[in-house]
Amino acid sequence: MTASEANTVDINCDCSESFGRWILGDDLGMMDHVTSINVATGYHGGDPPTIRRAVNGAVERGVNIGAHIAFPDLMGFGRRKMWIDAADLQDMCLYQIGALQAFVTSAGARLTHVKPHGSLYVMASDTPEYADAVAAAVAEVDASLPLLLLTTAMAEHTEKHGVRLVPESFPDLHYTTDGHLIIERIKKAWDPELVASRAVRMATDGTVVAEDGETVLPARAPTLCLHGDAPNGVEIARTTRRRLDEAGVAVKPLPEILAA
Repeated sequence: MTASEANTVDINCDCSESFGRWILGDDLGMMDHVTSINVATGYHGGDPPTIRRAVNGAVERGVNIGAHIAFPDLMGFGRRKMWIDAADLQDMCLYQIGALQAFVTSAGARLTHVKPHGSLYVMASDTPEYADAVAAAVAEVDASLPLLLLTTAMAEHTEKHGVRLVPESFPDLHYTTDGHLIIERIKKAWDPELVASRAVRMATDGTVVAEDGETVLPARAPTLCLHGDAPNGVEIARTTRRRLDEAGVAVKPLPEILAA
């Protein structure tokens, strides 16, 4: 399907999730095919040298930089649910955003968005008190930073802090029939052509087929997420970018899209 001029998306990916001698993903390889990165801030992955390398790599390539904040769960890679007091969670999020902002400022750039990771992402997308806490932390740093979540369901809880909620779609994750993400405990290799076809459908038709193979769900969003921790993440990103280009979908940085 040929896309119209209105078919424009940002492609984001998670980066800086290595820690010490443990290496996860090819951050710089992914950056060659995306327009935004979400930099892990130390709570689920990432350490200071890894964060600096990711930030510098993004600046060199003109890629947007967002804070990928998480629960304090390094051992579980941020994918375990944690019931944390909302005030404590706000402080944890503020701490992580501020840490990344220091590296970004040092590199002569600026943050462009905030995106929770793993279980915090899921819980902030459907739990009002968590959406409120995350948005409050964002507002304390810079209320103009958009907050990426699964849908706009929590918009009233972010907008009361002056924070814009931006939904995203996931070509390389399955959806349940009721629209929830199926989070892989360990990211598996996906067929690049399958991911690319799902991305094109999301960008042009605004839909995705659920895991049952039949249910069609709405999935229109200004940004698509690809996971760099997949064993073939770079191949997936390269193929997806090429297929979007061939379909006439304009891939642009998120700030440009939101400003239009």
